[in-house]
Amino acid sequence: MPVRDRYHENLKNALIKDGWNVTDDPFHLKWGKKDLYVDLAAEKLLIAEKGTEKIAVEIKTFSGDSEVADLEQAIGQYFTYLAVMSRNYRDRVLYIAVHEDVFTDIFEEEPLGKLILEDYKIPLIVFNPKREVIVRWVIWNNTGS
Repeated sequence: MPVRDRYHENLKNALIKDGWNVTDDPFHLKWGKKDLYVDLAAEKLLIAEKGTEKIAVEIKTFSGDSEVADLEQAIGQYFTYLAVMSRNYRDRVLYIAVHEDVFTDIFEEEPLGKLILEDYKIPLIVFNPKREVIVRWVIWNNTGS
């Protein structure tokens, strides 16, 4: 089992406050002999659409010595999980969740983070860990964010 990220419980509480039902903590993926663990999985009943939205969320703290190394690790992990999920869990959208300060520093103000986010259209959940609330969803469609 993986070690939980620093803000694991904060994000989990933020999702619950936002109306999500956390279904897996962690969300287990298996490919061949390899076991992978996405931090959380959740679902939300969409009354207007008469369906259920399902997500998987990988929390990233970007607390290492190098923001570039943290970005490389987060992106690599995201695409590894996405490859498995695209075959076995097509009904779930995979998100990376980041603290709002990380979002500002790395994905809004840092050109490399903006480039990666825009080129690869990675969905993000931006949250405030102290207030345990979701501040922003970065969701991509065919015309951009």
